[in-house]
Amino acid sequence: MMRRAFVFILFPVSFAPMTWAADGGAQGWGKVQGILDVNCVKCHGVLEQKGGLELDTPAMVMKGGENGAVVVPGKPEASALFASLEKGADPHMPPKKQLTEAERATVKEWIATMPANPVAAAEDKKPKVVREFKSGEEAIATLIEEGWKRSGVKPAAAVPDAVWCRRIYLDLAGRIPTEAELAAFVAKPERDALVDKLLAAPEYAVRMRELWDTFLMGRLQRGNPDGRRKGAGWWTFLEKAFKDNRPWNEVVYDVLCAKPENGLDRKGASWFLFERKNDFQKIAEAVAPVVYGTKIDCAQCHDHPLAREIKQAHYWGLVAAFNRGKNVDGSNSVAESAIGGFMNFTNLKKESQPAVVTLLTGKTLPEVWPTGESQEKDGDDLYLDPKAKVRVPKYSRREAFAEAATEGNPLLAKAFVNRMWAALVGRGIVNPPDEINERNVPSHPELLEWLAKDFETHGYDTRRVVREIVRSKVYALGAAEAGAAPELFAGMAERPLTAEQLARSWRVALGLPADEEEYRRQVITAMPDVLPKEYIATFQQAQFLSGSPTMTALLNAAQEGSVKRIAALPDNTIRVKEAFSMVYGRTPDAEEEKASAAFLAERKDVTAATRDLVWALLTSAEFLAMP
Repeated sequence: MMRRAFVFILFPVSFAPMTWAADGGAQGWGKVQGILDVNCVKCHGVLEQKGGLELDTPAMVMKGGENGAVVVPGKPEASALFASLEKGADPHMPPKKQLTEAERATVKEWIATMPANPVAAAEDKKPKVVREFKSGEEAIATLIEEGWKRSGVKPAAAVPDAVWCRRIYLDLAGRIPTEAELAAFVAKPERDALVDKLLAAPEYAVRMRELWDTFLMGRLQRGNPDGRRKGAGWWTFLEKAFKDNRPWNEVVYDVLCAKPENGLDRKGASWFLFERKNDFQKIAEAVAPVVYGTKIDCAQCHDHPLAREIKQAHYWGLVAAFNRGKNVDGSNSVAESAIGGFMNFTNLKKESQPAVVTLLTGKTLPEVWPTGESQEKDGDDLYLDPKAKVRVPKYSRREAFAEAATEGNPLLAKAFVNRMWAALVGRGIVNPPDEINERNVPSHPELLEWLAKDFETHGYDTRRVVREIVRSKVYALGAAEAGAAPELFAGMAERPLTAEQLARSWRVALGLPADEEEYRRQVITAMPDVLPKEYIATFQQAQFLSGSPTMTALLNAAQEGSVKRIAALPDNTIRVKEAFSMVYGRTPDAEEEKASAAFLAERKDVTAATRDLVWALLTSAEFLAMP
C-alpha cells in the first residue's frame, strides 16, 4: 500500500493529468463547423436540404436557402443563422434542442468577425503556387514560421540536447537512450549524425513496423497481441521494407496485390488482405486511408454526409476492387478469380447502381460487364499459370486497382507524409491524420503539398521524409504554451508513449536488455495505442502501473542490478540523484530532491525503498509521455 501511495501522492502528476484529447479544430469556421455538423447538417447538408439550405461548408452557408441569405457578415443579430438559435426564436433551430451559451457565442463571434466575402477570403489563403525550397528542413521552417507571424504567436524554446536525444531515440529506436548513449551525445551533440545513425540501425525498421502495423491493421485484441502476424511474415515484410528503404508506392502495391510471390520483398504482404477473412467491406475501409488518406466508412449507405467529394460509388467501387479474392485454406495466400465480382449497390433513393471501381482521384477502371442473359465462364486460359496452387488471372482487378492507386495518385504521398508528421510531431497537418478530406482543411496547405511532392519526386523515399521532419526546428521545440492553438505547431504536442516504447524504455532505464517478447505482450494489453484521437488514462492502466505482477516482476529483475547499485550509495541525496539520472536522464530539482530523500529516510529497508522510488519515477507522467 505504501508503494501505491508513493506513486500517486509523492508525484501527483503521475497519472491523473495524463489526458490527451482531440482539440476542437481550427479557429473560426472550424469551431462553428463542429457545432453545425452535430446539430444542423442532418437536415441541412448533403443528404437533405430543408428550405433549400445547406450548412456543411462556408460557401453553402453564404449561399443561403429559399428565403435568402442566413448570414450577414459582421452582423450576427441581423443573421437568421444566429437569430434562430436564441431562446424563444420563431423559427427556432435546432427545432427540439437549445444550444448552449458557449455554442451560440461561438457562432456569434464567427459571424461578427467574418470578412465581407468569407469565401473569397478563404480562397485567397490557399497557395496558388507551391514555392521551391532547398530541403525539407527549409520548407518546414519557412512555412511554419510564416504561420507564427500571421497569428502573432511566439514559439516555444528549443529543448536542450539531452531532451532532444531522448526524444529522437524514442521516435527512431523505440526506446530511451542508455545512460552511456545519452552521455556520449551530450558530450558531442551532433544531431544530424545521430539521426543518420539511428535511421541506419535495425531498431529503426522495427519501430516503423510497429507504427505501420497498427496504422494498416489496427491493434489486436488483448490476450493475443501478436496473433499470426509475425508467423505469417507480415512483420518481416514491413521491417524489410523500412530497412531497405523500399519505395512506399511499391510497398503499398504489394500489399494490395497480395500476389503469391516467394521473393523476400513480397513474402508476407498478403496478410493485409488475408487477416480480414474475405470481408471485402473491411478491406475497403482499411485500404482507403492508405491510398486516399481518408476514411470512407460513412459512404456505405449514402454519399458521405460531411465530405462532399466522397461518394457512395467510391465505397462500393473499392469493395468491388477486392471482391474476387478468397483466402486459400492452409496458407496465407489470397486467390483471385478471373470472373465474377459484379455487384450493384442501392442509394437512399432506392436506386440500384453498378459498383464500378472508381477511385477518389476520379479515375475509373475500364471493365466490360456481362449483359442480358450472358454468363461468364471460368477457364484455364484466363490465368497466367492454370496449374499453379494459387492461380493469378491474366486480368487482375485488384492489381489494376493497385496500379491506379500507386501511380499518378497524389493522395498516396499526402497520406504517408501526413501520417508520419502526426507520428513524429503529435498532430497531423490535416487532423485527424487519417481524414484528409474537405471537412478537415490542412493547417499548412503549402507545406503538405511541398512535402508530398518532394516525397513523390524522390521515389517515395520513406527515410527521407522521416529525416526531414526530425531534423526540423519544429521537432526540436519544447512544450507549447497552455492554450496555444495546436495547429500552429508552436511547440511539441504532448503525446503518450506507445506500449512498445514503454516496454523497452522501462527495461533500458533499469539496465536490462531492451527486448523481451513476453514482457512486451503484457504491456501492450494495458498501455496506450498509437496516435489515439483521444487519450485518457484508464483505471486498468493505473492498476497495471501500481501493482501488476508484470511491473513487480520487472522491478524484481532489477533488484540485484540497478536497484542494488543505487541502494549501496552512501546517502539518500546521492541515491535520489542517481535514480533520476538513470530513469529521466536528468538531475532532480530542489523540490523533487527533498521529497524523494524524505521518502527514502522514512523507510528502514533501503533496498525496498530505493525500488519503490525507482518504481514511482518509471510510472510518472514525465516518463510515460514524449519529452
